[in-house]
Amino acid sequence: MKQIVLINHSDTRGGAAVVTYRLMEALCRCGVDARMVVMHKYSSNPRVDSVGDSLRARGTFLAEHAEIFARNGFNRDDVFKISTARWGLPLHRHPWVREADAICLNWVNQGMLSISDIRQLCDSGKPIAWTMHDMWCMTGVCHHAGTCQAYTSQCGHCHLLNKGRHSHDLSTSVFRAKQKLYDSTNIHFVAVSNWLADKCRESALLHDALVDVIPNAFPVGDFGPLPALTRQQLGLPSDSSLIVMGAARLDDPIKNLPLAVDALNILNRMDMPQQPTAVFFGNLRNPQALSELQLPYIHLGAVSDHSRLASIYAHADVVLSTSHYETLPGTLIEGISAGALAVTTGHGGQADIVTPGLTGFIADEDNPRHIAEHIATALRMQATEGVTRRRNLHAEMARRFDADAVARRYIQLLFPQDEL
Repeated sequence: MKQIVLINHSDTRGGAAVVTYRLMEALCRCGVDARMVVMHKYSSNPRVDSVGDSLRARGTFLAEHAEIFARNGFNRDDVFKISTARWGLPLHRHPWVREADAICLNWVNQGMLSISDIRQLCDSGKPIAWTMHDMWCMTGVCHHAGTCQAYTSQCGHCHLLNKGRHSHDLSTSVFRAKQKLYDSTNIHFVAVSNWLADKCRESALLHDALVDVIPNAFPVGDFGPLPALTRQQLGLPSDSSLIVMGAARLDDPIKNLPLAVDALNILNRMDMPQQPTAVFFGNLRNPQALSELQLPYIHLGAVSDHSRLASIYAHADVVLSTSHYETLPGTLIEGISAGALAVTTGHGGQADIVTPGLTGFIADEDNPRHIAEHIATALRMQATEGVTRRRNLHAEMARRFDADAVARRYIQLLFPQDEL
């Protein structure tokens, strides 16, 4: 039996952690001995081992951010928006890593692996895939470049370094360290969306690299069109069409909640056959973030129960995302799997999920009126076809994102000559 070790910062907290954990489980179902090595373990799964309890692990985290803070002119604003991988743990010595036939790196920042530690893993001669959950592999220090194009040539004058920016700043030195690593190793990169793969081809670091597109693994079967809980049990209105929007933190600037509020306010003024209600789940740091919303709405807070979340989606008519950028937004996959049509902006991997007119709509620009019109169209479509459409939407997501199918693609990537 082949052994694969997946390396990620944690096992269940954060988007990269959740999808990596799902991939581990799917690999096991496909006949692989898959395990995770993490810095912070929150599950009780014996297939996950933590290296984050030691003083050294805490030290690498503090050392990385202390350096960023100092090189940033002692400005705290953007300290956690960048990573340097100049400090890390010698995971090549971990017994699971030594015993593995292949290694899959995931989100390994914040003091988990340094660039030199990654080189040590590459020197083992094992096949190594690096799944990119953001843009960090192709930039100097940032996880999302936004409108900055420096990564297409060479990073420097990084706007996230505030007072520490200059032509040979921290972003430049880390960029060059990555360049040396990539030029002398044989890492096979995996982009979770075509959008992210396109960014690789634009970048100076990865334009010639081996890059496959494999989506994140999703438990599509857990998100069906038939809800286990009633609207009354969920605290949802019984006589309203539902528009669902969720995130770990709804008012994270990346999620662009103000655009959603503007679009829903325009929808509220439109003539609709049934009064829609907006349903939000996730934390809000600013309790007034929804105060300008005129459409009837419910804020459910954080929803950690998986079956409850699946039922919320199964009652929804539309799942909404207005993010500034997303690599492969899981809320859209979950919502469509449960039978909701997606309405979203197109800044990221949404095009890998949303086929306009079939699984939802992608707004051409961040225009709240366009988004409102797409929501109205989706609500009318749902009112006419109901259960048949919802089942077809679920089947489409299963075809594209089923976890076991994704796991088999990783097995083929890492062991192309083997019959497992």
